[in-house]
Amino acid sequence: MLAMVSFLFPILMALGAGASRKSTTGEFLVGVGKADITGPAADVNLCGYEYLNQTAKGIHLRLLARTLIVSGTEEGAKRVAFVSIDTGMPSQLATKVIVETLAKKLGPGVYTERNLLISSTHTHSTPGGWQQYLLFQVSSLGFVQEAFDAVVSGVVRSVVRAHMALQPGSLSLNSGLLAGANINRSPPAYVRNPSEERKRYETVGNDTDHIMQLLRVDATDGSPLGMFNWFAVHGTSMNHSNDLLSGDNKGYASYQFERAIAAQQGRSQAFNSSDGGFVAAFASTNLGDVSPNTLGAFCQDSGLPCDPIHSTCHGKNELCIGRGPGRDQFESTQIIGQKQTDKAMDLWKTASTEVSGGVDFRHTYLRMPGLKVHLNETHSVGLCKPAMGYSFAAGTTDGPGMFNFIQSSNSSNPFWNIISHAIAKPSKEQIACQAPKPILIDSGDASWPYGWDPEIVPIQILRIGQLAILGVPGEFTTMAGRRLREAMTSTLEDEGLIPKGEAVAVVAGLSNTYASYITTFEEYQQQRYEGASTIFGPHSHQAYVQELVKLAQAMAANQSVPAGPSPPDYSSKFISLLPGVIVDEAPLGKHFGDVVTQPNVSYARGETVSVTFHSACPRNNLRQEGTFLTVELLANRTATGVDDGEWLVVADDGDWDTRFHWYRHFILSAQSFATITWDVPADAQPGTYRIRHFGDHKTILQKIKPFEGASNTFQVV
Repeated sequence: MLAMVSFLFPILMALGAGASRKSTTGEFLVGVGKADITGPAADVNLCGYEYLNQTAKGIHLRLLARTLIVSGTEEGAKRVAFVSIDTGMPSQLATKVIVETLAKKLGPGVYTERNLLISSTHTHSTPGGWQQYLLFQVSSLGFVQEAFDAVVSGVVRSVVRAHMALQPGSLSLNSGLLAGANINRSPPAYVRNPSEERKRYETVGNDTDHIMQLLRVDATDGSPLGMFNWFAVHGTSMNHSNDLLSGDNKGYASYQFERAIAAQQGRSQAFNSSDGGFVAAFASTNLGDVSPNTLGAFCQDSGLPCDPIHSTCHGKNELCIGRGPGRDQFESTQIIGQKQTDKAMDLWKTASTEVSGGVDFRHTYLRMPGLKVHLNETHSVGLCKPAMGYSFAAGTTDGPGMFNFIQSSNSSNPFWNIISHAIAKPSKEQIACQAPKPILIDSGDASWPYGWDPEIVPIQILRIGQLAILGVPGEFTTMAGRRLREAMTSTLEDEGLIPKGEAVAVVAGLSNTYASYITTFEEYQQQRYEGASTIFGPHSHQAYVQELVKLAQAMAANQSVPAGPSPPDYSSKFISLLPGVIVDEAPLGKHFGDVVTQPNVSYARGETVSVTFHSACPRNNLRQEGTFLTVELLANRTATGVDDGEWLVVADDGDWDTRFHWYRHFILSAQSFATITWDVPADAQPGTYRIRHFGDHKTILQKIKPFEGASNTFQVV
């Protein structure tokens, strides 16, 4: 790959100091792997903003699963697997099916729900419809099997590849502060936390975590294998107007880091998830109230800052939207992603804290409604059934809601109460339990046609030496994550499992299933979007801390923990209203792959090549670990070292410089088009190029047939 050396150059310069390490004996067995999980790139609603009109129409970046497996070296040693996936949220049912599939491929008990942790990066530009609870299926018109299968099959491949790559190796830790890549989007809630507590964090980000925690993975000969890091920022650089699949800022960061290592190692930089190369995961953590739109929220009509308490403009939320640092959402994604890449590279090359100690894990399921939370020695309360508050419908400054709902709302509306009570009318006990949240959707009492929100959720700890990865099924806010980390490190050290001052805890957000947000008790009182989406009520955070501390204590005492109640499986009840692909057609006298609009004769670096083809619905074949497009350079032995006349692939649909945009002229049309663009990089080699398109069409007899097409050649000068 020849693109984007302007971004890669400083990284490549830094690599010389940190690419390889001295040989070690290897205290662990380590394995890394990655795989394509890109789902349907057409028709399916994108997960995150939940706008009904935001449906997929192509690909900007492919979506990946990235896996790290660590085991002790002795026979029968425990092992753990951490998987970071480019999705909006995890799925309880998907986790179940992934575990079952891995048991068939690798044997029972090797990877189970207890030692496998699957954490979503929380990009808002991935296919929806693969979660099991109805609340997260509404905008996708129910369950979408092809989106579910894409994630499950990709995660399984990623874990299997990491398993097959297990080898003696070493691990090292590092951490540092990254400023300018995130802001708190709910300051009115954050300031409700005690002032003494807030003062402790004034030098590490104040109301936003600036800490990046990084784990480096090396083989015993010192060659680098992988890098996994945790940094708090939402995957909302791409806004709700985007209709292309994308890993957002964390996906871009992974893409850039892996390309930099590939270039340093002299390997191909073209996208290829199955190439067995270096794995760089930028995972999610306590990002609940954290936005990448670092310029703040402004009114779209006046350009003035939004009302700071309610995030409104003229009393309405629809026009209050956060601004990223770039000229558009693509540049903002690139800027926030590059900041993470640069910081991770610095930490990676200087990581020197050796990881040592045992490998262990604990996992349990909790039935949250009614769970007793011990507030002090004499008082305890029970958690609530799930419910969403009015401010949930207001959305956030990253993606505002509709119908004039506003954040920081502690009162209800008679009109909306009538509508919401048609779904489920909350009891007096539920209203009192959730107070001061005004209940909009009483999801815990809604059971038709199946469960709307989870009531049974998993919690988990993976221990790798002095590192504890805390699997939580939702989005912890900044302070909620800080309190959890502090509670866990003190417990692990006080119980004698890890020496004093050495424990490192990271919150792995959105893990294994999705139970929305978790604020502190104080933040809950403000009822911003995050508090309204804390579904089990005001004491949810204390409950998670309490129960995770129990897991840590059991781990320190070498005791097992109960499995807990089994979550439901609603797959036999799923509703799927999204129509399938009926048939694809090319115009009379035309063929699939024929070019509608040819490229210009020549382009300069920095210009954009655009070619439009007669196409077919991308849902016919997701082309996982393949591509819908290639940008190809006609080889010249003098310039490329490849035989004259051969075409050399320089980019595909997994690259930042390309965009695959698929569309119909109207929704029921059987004819469709694909416009492929390529931003010619500043370092593009002069020469003869072409763009190719690959796809599959469905015939009237319902057979799937592949096709391809190629543009005229053009020159880059």
